[in-house]
Amino acid sequence: MGVRSRVASHVAALPKSGIRKFFDIVAQSKDIVSLGVGEPDFDTPWHISRAAVTCLENGGTHYTSNLGTPSLRESIARYLVRRFDASFDWRNEILVTVGVSEAIDLAIRAICSPGDEVLYHEPCFVSYAPTVRLAHAVPVPVETRSEDDFRLTVSALERKVTPKTRALLLNFPCNPTGATLSREEMFEILAFAERHDLIVLADEVYSELNYEVEDAPLPSFAGFPEHKDRVILLNGFSKSWAMTGYRLGYACGPVDVIDAMMKIHQYGIMSAPTLSQAAGVEAMDHGDADVQRMKREYRRRRDRLVSALNAMGLATVTPKGAFYIFPDIRTTGMDDETFALRLLQEQGVACVPGSAFGASGAGFVRMSYATSLDKIDLAIERLGRFLG
Repeated sequence: MGVRSRVASHVAALPKSGIRKFFDIVAQSKDIVSLGVGEPDFDTPWHISRAAVTCLENGGTHYTSNLGTPSLRESIARYLVRRFDASFDWRNEILVTVGVSEAIDLAIRAICSPGDEVLYHEPCFVSYAPTVRLAHAVPVPVETRSEDDFRLTVSALERKVTPKTRALLLNFPCNPTGATLSREEMFEILAFAERHDLIVLADEVYSELNYEVEDAPLPSFAGFPEHKDRVILLNGFSKSWAMTGYRLGYACGPVDVIDAMMKIHQYGIMSAPTLSQAAGVEAMDHGDADVQRMKREYRRRRDRLVSALNAMGLATVTPKGAFYIFPDIRTTGMDDETFALRLLQEQGVACVPGSAFGASGAGFVRMSYATSLDKIDLAIERLGRFLG
């Protein structure tokens, strides 16, 4: 008697993460300089971690509201007004999640029915298309190009939109390209969404790491009151405050959507970690100086690496945000996976093939400058030997 597969067909069809696949190889290697991991090398500022310790000492080990603690939701609301000129009611328009990844998953599942199409730009974070598929919706990539500094254009969106399109999933500043959008470009995309009656899912987890804008308000899709009813803001604490291990994010949007997301969150997660939420309050209320300190250091590292790559003949667009560089390696005659594997095997420098971020990333590699200048200088030296 035959045995049916124990794995659902739509899950079996999902590819494994191109990033994780590559770093399984890295984990088996020695003396590696990694420009691959998308995680700040800074420790969480101590005053933020101390808030979690104090919460623990005071017995904060119980469930919170499904929506998140009132104190954190109030802090998020104050922070969004202060930094982005974006207004949300903490009572019913903000949901605290387990990282921004959960927020993305909840948003897509809450708004999409089977067969709905979701537009997203490529290159992009590796989870976007699989997350859409897991909601039984259809991911539709929209190419961005190095010639345009990887900025997303309305004309490119217009070529892909159909009557089945339900939503637009965006990540600016962008992982892996470091591209940003101006307020004017955001407004044009929101006008596009208005014309086609689309919901905009704005993953802005790198929003604080925008090197084009120094002062508030920072550009945000949530900063346009006239379009607020069609924007779901998705953000988190991992990148700006170096809090990756805290697994803390949030979603902001219309009451009916947040309520629907909360129901899914309620049955799957219950609530975000209590200690993490206490740390989040401290980060939101007293962490601005920490963000700026780390941002200044990222900028120094970015400038060093971009200058070296261009001098070596690898055309590199200067990223305007996040902490990634996306050099063009096609002049080497290698495809991106061969380039990354040989660089790792021959010189002990790890980066990620661009094709891991979608077909539009082929011919590029992602390098992260969320590592020390000493390690970046060593990687530059080894990369020079590899190319030479």
